[in-house]
Amino acid sequence: MSPLRLDTERIVEFLVGLLNTPSPTGYPVEAIPYIEEAFAGLEIPDLTLERTTKGALVLHWPGERHDAPRGLTAHVDTLGLMVKEIKPNGRLKLTQLGGFMWNAVEGEGVTVRTAEDRRLRGSVLPVQASVHIHREAGDEPRSAETMEVRLDARTRSADDTRALGVEVGDFIFLDPRVEIGEEGFIRSRHLDDKAGVAAIFGAFCALHEAGLHPFQTTTVLIATYEEVGHGGADGLPADLHELVAVDMAAVGDGQNSDEFSVGICAKDTRGPYHLALTQKLRALAHAAQIPYKLDIYPHYSSDGESYWFSGGTGQVALIGPGVDASHAYERTHQESIVHCAHLIARYLLA
Repeated sequence: MSPLRLDTERIVEFLVGLLNTPSPTGYPVEAIPYIEEAFAGLEIPDLTLERTTKGALVLHWPGERHDAPRGLTAHVDTLGLMVKEIKPNGRLKLTQLGGFMWNAVEGEGVTVRTAEDRRLRGSVLPVQASVHIHREAGDEPRSAETMEVRLDARTRSADDTRALGVEVGDFIFLDPRVEIGEEGFIRSRHLDDKAGVAAIFGAFCALHEAGLHPFQTTTVLIATYEEVGHGGADGLPADLHELVAVDMAAVGDGQNSDEFSVGICAKDTRGPYHLALTQKLRALAHAAQIPYKLDIYPHYSSDGESYWFSGGTGQVALIGPGVDASHAYERTHQESIVHCAHLIARYLLA
């Protein structure tokens, strides 16, 4: 087995930069160039990069053989918000990008991006936020009707807010609040699925440093609409034999996944993944002594299934680093990302 060096520091550095680059679903204009520049910077001679019309990034790396092409996919789009309405008092009514609990973003700092790319700061708060005024504030349900953004600007009317350049349809970025702990934990929003993108980057770094190529020609799709269900529906070749989706492994009560190993998903909401490819990944993990946990995710779907539902005929499996408190303030450990990168590298070489 060829020796591989997984550069933890480089993977984490890439991840931190990506986490601090806003990319809610439908807004790929900053994160995709960041990823493109990082992969181009590896200077892999035969690696090509292109963008799809929809804004995703596609990487193509020729392999030693071309008879059973492979694919990888991970998504850079994240949860976020959009301006639904400018209220008479100048505050903003919201609509979600992706699915999350409203109480998971209560009190979070945000940046509102106007059409002219002006950036305004604010906070997500309940309409009845002060317990000194509203005795039942803590009991009020959290929903799109009861939450709002309070802008850090002198605005007391809809006209005042519009004068700042804010309009319905503007994107609102949730603060990621990235923190790297001394014990190797990484806390941040949007580890789903920027940790998966970082794992693919780490695998490419390891292969290139070792002077190795994929065994089969490989296409990588960095998708931008996974959180709304159609990221993997286009951008992948029609002749793929296998597709490995790299997305977060859900950690929590009743789950087998953890933050220190690779998650391999056997089944999620839409059904089981392909048995043969799942078994192949398990065998590769065993052979390379990569810690992994097999799991089933009850409220989860991936771009692998978007590929299938759009007519893709290749085998599909799902792996990913373990992420605790998914779609809230998330946490993983750098070991999980590195182990995931290692399994991706072994898969590409197999």
